[in-house]
Amino acid sequence: MTATTHRRLRTEIPGPASRALQRRRARAVAAGLSSVLPVYVTSAEGGLLTDADGNTLIDLGSGIAVTNVGHSAPAVVDRVREQAGRFTHTCFMVAPYEGYVRVCEELAELTPGEHEKRSVLFNSGAEAVENAVKIARVATGRQAVVVFDHAYHGRTNLTMALTAKSVPYKHGFGPFAPEVYRVPGSYPFRDAPGRTGEQAAAAAIDRIEKQVGADAVAAVVIEPVQGEGGFVEPAPGFLPALSRWCTRHGVVLVADEVQTGFCRTGDWFACEHENVIPDLVATAKGIAAGLPLAAVTGRAELLDAVPPGGLGGTYGGNPVACAAALGAIETMRADDLAGAARGIGGTVLPRLRALAAETGVIGDVRGRGAMLAAEFVVPGGTEPDPAAAGRVAAACHAAGVVVLTCGTYGNVLRLLPPLSLPADLLDEGLSVLEHAVRQEAAR
Repeated sequence: MTATTHRRLRTEIPGPASRALQRRRARAVAAGLSSVLPVYVTSAEGGLLTDADGNTLIDLGSGIAVTNVGHSAPAVVDRVREQAGRFTHTCFMVAPYEGYVRVCEELAELTPGEHEKRSVLFNSGAEAVENAVKIARVATGRQAVVVFDHAYHGRTNLTMALTAKSVPYKHGFGPFAPEVYRVPGSYPFRDAPGRTGEQAAAAAIDRIEKQVGADAVAAVVIEPVQGEGGFVEPAPGFLPALSRWCTRHGVVLVADEVQTGFCRTGDWFACEHENVIPDLVATAKGIAAGLPLAAVTGRAELLDAVPPGGLGGTYGGNPVACAAALGAIETMRADDLAGAARGIGGTVLPRLRALAAETGVIGDVRGRGAMLAAEFVVPGGTEPDPAAAGRVAAACHAAGVVVLTCGTYGNVLRLLPPLSLPADLLDEGLSVLEHAVRQEAAR
């Protein structure tokens, strides 16, 4: 566990111990696997990371929206310890266990809609999305899958095809899975001024109907708030219009809630913000507080359309990961972490908007709950400035605050603090970020 409750820098970032580990890594770990910040963590608690040099950093990234309940949440640790002491694996497809069933029962209760639901568990968000497509294809007898500009859905062959950005996710890895069609979405900061969500949806639907045909589409796969693409929140009305079109034409609406789910946006799931009820929901990340677990949850008739043996995997729904998920869900309920996420947004957004107005280097501030972003631009316009975003992130890292960048243009700085982050640490982390942005504006 961490030895302090506040940010503390004993060395430069990274320090000598982390640099030594980095040298070992270079000799043992594939170069294609990169890290945002080469500090080697030895313990973590709440919203703090302690590294091999004894530095303690404020974590505003949550392992990319995974540790929503904080690091080492007691209910998670206790359940994992107890389950690991009983057994760590049987393979649910060989000898099942109650923990898997309990997670599926929780997902049926928590995901949007009152219809009868089923779930199947996997290891990663990419697996969940890929299996959602498999389910939709079997259930509809159709093949085409529609996705959107700026989308990110994973790194498997199919999910690379679903993902929009080439470098670093797709370049050189093809050929990709066929029958994937990309259409424009809703990106209010970069759309024509005044464009409504309904207008953006109409344009997307027109493209689908002309270039694919409604009767050929098995699924529309969409992130309710786009993650790696830049924390892009569609204009109000976009998702409901898309949902209505899917219902009319028998198309399966798949909500990729891998990054947005489990209280991150101030609701249990981001679709709830506009009362959209997806046919299938793909989840991962925050579901199990850092242990590998993912799920597809949705209408019983869709999940049950796949014959026995058509879904599964050796490790999917591992008993220790299921125990972690039950502990995480318990914590989210007990501590009202959806409300905590809304509180974080209420604190962060006004400060970022004031900073944008003051400095001129931030073109847009957006987000919902504790999924928040600042898009950096060349002052006076909308031209993306990825170098500025990178310099600001590096300055935060050097000062002991973990932030992340993202976006199709690489110019978005994103904040994903643990939902349990104490107010004083959030304030301190934001102060470091504000100082870094002011320094950037003064360059």
